[in-house]
Amino acid sequence: MSQTFLTTEELSTRIKYDVRTIRDRLKDSVLLEGRHYFRPFGGRKILYVWEAIEADMQKAASTKLMASGF
Repeated sequence: MSQTFLTTEELSTRIKYDVRTIRDRLKDSVLLEGRHYFRPFGGRKILYVWEAIEADMQKAASTKLMASGF
């Protein structure tokens, strides 16, 4: 199974959040290391796994719809 790896800037474009918001507010609270992102070769660079992020965003949206009675 192939995965799409994104930089913070590329993820920012896809989800329409500012790069700083991703780094300061989402990373390590909503986006979790090992599931949503990793550091290749143990370095400082972060790559995000688009399929994991997309699946969790869709799951959260459907859960919210179900809770509201739709």
